Amino acid sequence: MTERLTLFMIVVVATFAPVPLQAQSCESLSKRVSPTVSITLAKTIDAGSFTPTGSTTTFPDLPAFCRVVANLKPTSDSDIRTEIWLPISDWNGKFLAVGSGGWGGYFSYDDMADGLRRGYATSATDDGHTGRGSGAGFIVGHPEKFVDFAYRAEHEMTVEAKILIKAFYGRDARYSYWNGCSGGGREGLLQAYRYPEEFDGIIAGDPANVRRNAWALWLAVQTFKDPAAYIPPEKYPMIHRAVLDACDANDGLKDGLIEEPERCHVDFKALECKASGGPDCLTARQVQTAQTIISPATDSKGNVLFPRLEPGTELHWARLAGGPRPADLFLDQFRYVVYQDPNWDWRTFNLERDSAKANAADKDIDELDPHLAPFAKHGGKLLIYHGWADQQVAPGSSIEFYKSALKLSGNPAEGSNWIRLFMAPGMGHCSGGEGPDTFDKISLIEQWVEQGKAPERIIAAHQTAGRVDRTRPLCPYPQVARYNGTGSIDDASNFACSSSR
Repeated sequence: MTERLTLFMIVVVATFAPVPLQAQSCESLSKRVSPTVSITLAKTIDAGSFTPTGSTTTFPDLPAFCRVVANLKPTSDSDIRTEIWLPISDWNGKFLAVGSGGWGGYFSYDDMADGLRRGYATSATDDGHTGRGSGAGFIVGHPEKFVDFAYRAEHEMTVEAKILIKAFYGRDARYSYWNGCSGGGREGLLQAYRYPEEFDGIIAGDPANVRRNAWALWLAVQTFKDPAAYIPPEKYPMIHRAVLDACDANDGLKDGLIEEPERCHVDFKALECKASGGPDCLTARQVQTAQTIISPATDSKGNVLFPRLEPGTELHWARLAGGPRPADLFLDQFRYVVYQDPNWDWRTFNLERDSAKANAADKDIDELDPHLAPFAKHGGKLLIYHGWADQQVAPGSSIEFYKSALKLSGNPAEGSNWIRLFMAPGMGHCSGGEGPDTFDKISLIEQWVEQGKAPERIIAAHQTAGRVDRTRPLCPYPQVARYNGTGSIDDASNFACSSSR
């Protein structure tokens, strides 16, 4: 009996004992070389504030960590930079990879800093090229760099990070997570499809499906190619008030948020000017523009090619309809991937022809695939969230993906134990807007993966001038938050998730 008790105590101590000292020193990691990997920096960073080289942002209150910078060359034309940050002490035994947005070209240091403070070993990549906001010109003549950007850089980063984690700590990470929004959300979904056993949990916010770019150019052609169609931004508040008047109370509560934009149908004809025009009305051509913005992109047969921008986004229409030309973020897919011509004229865009060409160019590279049954079978958990007031990626695209993923996994019922979609009323692209937009995504995915506690509702907060002035539950789609009729409408405890009416 005594021997058994002693053995039991040894097992308990081994299970819950603090992570031991490093198997290797930080600086010794620089000696690890291979034909495809070179470590350019392995340096211990003291606890406190840290400003990465080339960055203008200082990150305060960081624990001491081992900073590793590596160059990865899975192909002769690849040049992928990655950073891996390894806590010197109090490692939580887990790994967190973070994504980037747009066309990449930078490190998401803020997300890495957050992961490090939580005790994670964390990593990020520049997606295979440098220059935030520099666009997609790096792709022309370099097809392998397009593959690197789409999914290979994130995969190679993850493989290298896991190798360094084992070398530094002497053991593998217990759990691996992905966190990204916009382009980072897209990257997470691509990793789930291509490498289903790589992550235990993936957070994918407002995933920027590349089909979005054709939709954005279609909107540009429709809304400001003709000067008469253009709606000046100073008219946006007037349009927004009209939309709220029409749809705010549809959920039974007038609170400045549209809980169910799918049920909101606005006739902008009521805003048409009675005379020649003015700041508080729309010309007949502008009425057509407004209606187009909240309508899906369809082909000549009426098939929906991309869902609509939802009612409630009016204050931010300038992102897609502000002119005088489409943003480079949307243009670049056609200039550098489809036509490989930096001088391609967006005014020649034709929805059916050019979206078909774009789909062919992206096929098997950067298009999202909802066949995620292997990820679900592996035990992976996928948390998708999307702002209903997203002004950059139509929210319906995430709903389409979610429904397809459920169906293709063999589990068409809502409330699957491996995937959840949360739509956030009033939230813009990844954050911002009039609705509650802040919640602890990482703790949610940890509880789901590590404790089997699937999120049944998420408490999100809205802040003004740094002060929380509203909390509200976000509900698993297609449920919505309903007010119980008593108490403050700014307190989440007075709402419950229920089926949409």
